[in-house]
Amino acid sequence: MKKLLATVSLCLLLSCTAFAASSREELQARVDSAKDVLDAIMGAQDSSIPANILQHATCVGVVPGLKKGAFVFGGQYGQGVVTCRTGHGWSAPVFIRMAGGSWGLQIGAQSTDLVLIAVNKQGFQDLLRNKFKIGADAAAAAGPVGRNGQAATDWKMNAELLTYSRSKGLFAGIDLDGTVVSQNTDDTQLYFGRELGADQILTGTVDVPVGAVPFVKDVAHHFVAAKRGE
Repeated sequence: MKKLLATVSLCLLLSCTAFAASSREELQARVDSAKDVLDAIMGAQDSSIPANILQHATCVGVVPGLKKGAFVFGGQYGQGVVTCRTGHGWSAPVFIRMAGGSWGLQIGAQSTDLVLIAVNKQGFQDLLRNKFKIGADAAAAAGPVGRNGQAATDWKMNAELLTYSRSKGLFAGIDLDGTVVSQNTDDTQLYFGRELGADQILTGTVDVPVGAVPFVKDVAHHFVAAKRGE
């Protein structure tokens, strides 16, 4: 019953617009926004993602403007893109959605940009074959920040995903336990013009669409810069 009420509350809080069908133009705008979010975060100097984490990144997901709202029942919903490192660069993006609900005395609403970094070989390829829950199906931790600082080292052993948020200009790690992540198959098919699985795209067997090249190049740039110690 609580799950049903939380779902209804989530839909009402977000006016159900998040569940409407996307257009090709909206998908391109989402890819462009993901690049803008990444640029803003990586331009934060001492408050950005540490270089040693970028060096170990196997996949990067960006969700611009995750909507969070609450009035007794809480909910959050957002859509974004994921790219993974392959043997010949970074892959074309897969469209994802994130959703979660909570129960308790709470009120308010906000929009938050999210960055998810996979730091092991599993990455998102296997996880997105079926929807997964952060904290249950994939161990996650709020990522450390500070490009020039010494990042915590226990994430290498204890986390598959590192999670970050940016709200009102502030960038920090975030706890997303309980949030469900899944491939948005409809949006992915619309963007590529054919039905493709997440593993096909994220392993690099699919060419990067022209509209996604700036985003993929941006991710690659930050990864190479981290390797070089820049």
